[in-house]
Amino acid sequence: MTRRPAHREGPAATRRAAPPPRFDVAIVLTYYLPYTSGLTEVARTVAEGLAARGRRVAVVASRHDPAHPARETVNGVEVFRAPVAARVGRGVLSPGFAPLAGRVARASRVVNIHLPMLEAGAVARLAGNTPVVSTHHDDVWLPPGRLAPLQVKVVDASVGAALRRSAAVVVNNVDHAEHSRHWPLMRGRTLLAIAPPCRQREPAPATFRETAGPHFGFLGRIAHEKGLHHLVDAFRTLPDPEARLLIAGDYSKVAGGSVVGALRTRAGDDTRIRFTGFLDDARVPEFYASLDAFALPSVAEESFGISQAEAMMLGVPSVASDAPGMRVPVSETGFGRLFPPGDAHALAAALTEVAAFPPERRAEGARATRARYGTDACLDAYDALFQEAGAVRGAAA
Repeated sequence: MTRRPAHREGPAATRRAAPPPRFDVAIVLTYYLPYTSGLTEVARTVAEGLAARGRRVAVVASRHDPAHPARETVNGVEVFRAPVAARVGRGVLSPGFAPLAGRVARASRVVNIHLPMLEAGAVARLAGNTPVVSTHHDDVWLPPGRLAPLQVKVVDASVGAALRRSAAVVVNNVDHAEHSRHWPLMRGRTLLAIAPPCRQREPAPATFRETAGPHFGFLGRIAHEKGLHHLVDAFRTLPDPEARLLIAGDYSKVAGGSVVGALRTRAGDDTRIRFTGFLDDARVPEFYASLDAFALPSVAEESFGISQAEAMMLGVPSVASDAPGMRVPVSETGFGRLFPPGDAHALAAALTEVAAFPPERRAEGARATRARYGTDACLDAYDALFQEAGAVRGAAA
């Protein structure tokens, strides 16, 4: 009697079943905690917000601060950090970053790559069959230098490669995206405009206030592209001895270097100008409460400006450069003024005007800003997008 061979369903039946994805989403970016920037804050808020909703979230970043561990769990988010071999301008060289990101991405239902990023194209390719969702914050921008054009070209090529592999692309607003060098690629993908998550902070005492005069302020990285030299020049044209200019933000760990020294020189002997340095998160509401007007004088493209929106939520009008992206919170709410980028005299006039806004206008501006920009709306949009993009991967697992 001849025994027939066992029936086989085909080659797939002999393969070992693929393990189910370990993470619902892997978020990949160059700088994560403890670094502070608008891009980092978006990634952190989305990661921790989704983790609080029960999603399994991983973050992959460079280990730009050797004092922090290569792997840890922070507020429900599993953080992986790749060692840094060298630093080049505002970026880092980390040979292990893309392979690490690829491994974590392949163990996830969807991978979210934050752009611009030198390794973006490699990460998207190494993600394998994991759907890619790219968040395009801005085009890479570098101060003038001999190697700057080459660096920009290399990063742009990598960003383009990631966008081509993306199932969807998130932008902060279409106004900014339309002026991107990558717009021809982005508009050909599934494009979603999701405003960055802006935290509604609790009212706090005005501990930074010194006088009864108008107080103007900026909060962010003390870097060249923020245009703070124009803000200092504008403030110095104001004669009021009771006026104060408060410039808050890190100037000790700024990628590409800080310009605080040049700003101090520019401020000269004007004792009304204050540099607070880095502010702990608990002190940020106190800073906003001390201001009559917020300034966002950036000279390079900035896709939104989270700090200005958070100040507006607390009733502080903003004066922003009339440039794609950063003008959106003011133009959509009417709570503040726009000025031609780099025009110090127009900046000074706008600051003086909005500092005189009456309480009822401030209250209405705060309500309008809170209604339009909030963390919950951002998290809802990202959560739905990640679930949709990762549905195919989840079904196949």
